[in-house]
Amino acid sequence: MAGGLVALLDDVAALVKLAAASVDDVGAAATKASLKATGVVVDDTAVTPRYVQGLSPERELPIIKRIAMGSLRNKLLIILPAAMLLSQFLPWLLTPILMLGGAYLCYEGAEKVWEALSGHGGEKQPVSGDADSENTVVSGAIRTDFILSAEIMVIALNEVENEPFVARGAILIVVAVLITALVYGVVALIVKMDDIGLRLGQRGSGAAQRVGRALVKGMPRLLQLLATVGIAAMLWVGGHILLVGMDELGWKGPYDLVHHLEVAVSGVAGVGGILAWVANTLASALLGLVVGALVVAALQVLPRRRAAAH
Repeated sequence: MAGGLVALLDDVAALVKLAAASVDDVGAAATKASLKATGVVVDDTAVTPRYVQGLSPERELPIIKRIAMGSLRNKLLIILPAAMLLSQFLPWLLTPILMLGGAYLCYEGAEKVWEALSGHGGEKQPVSGDADSENTVVSGAIRTDFILSAEIMVIALNEVENEPFVARGAILIVVAVLITALVYGVVALIVKMDDIGLRLGQRGSGAAQRVGRALVKGMPRLLQLLATVGIAAMLWVGGHILLVGMDELGWKGPYDLVHHLEVAVSGVAGVGGILAWVANTLASALLGLVVGALVVAALQVLPRRRAAAH
């Protein structure tokens, strides 16, 4: 009897170790997959603060919470099931879908560059505080987030495509929750930073007041920096997705050219790895800008010129 109990305890201990290892594997894979989507995450973080501009301070966090919950629903209830079904039954479709999303990111980035150069962008109008306006803001933000969330989830799925079906699902659930918490936690901190600065400025400590004034003065610059980083991230991520996708679909020339460039600079002592990354990033961003500019020309510039001619 005692021997049977010991054997049972050994089996339980083995199962616990196996479960712990599985959890560790899921966590590690989810972290790796999330890191691959960093560029889109940066873009998502840079885009969202614009949606609460013009709102009263007490409504900022509730609106961000609503957008975050909508983003999580998008990921878990729509994107995750669709991505899992595609990966199981039509895996060859993932690369073209990912490339379509990459082309959209290139378009978004190039459109913002075009608006900055041409002055056609205009300023975002402040949002009134009524419920209808807030609902409009939330629904618009969630729609934009859907595109970015889809990119994040497909990029993550692409990193774990060789995992078993259940493991892929578990990893993507962790990625969805982790990315949503990260993005909207950072967004909440950003939009409330000026309030934190004002409160610090009202304290008796001279050091706290200086920090508070610096925060209040620095927030517009930080938001502008985030916007610029977001544009660069869209072009870089979108271009890299297209570059890798073309290689996987058989058009290997562009990727091979970039790879040869990476190899050429990787031998530089001490900074070879950094130079190789820079070369890949710049080449991806350049490709993203070219593709995005072509889409912008097709959708905006040429129709406007035709309308002006008529």
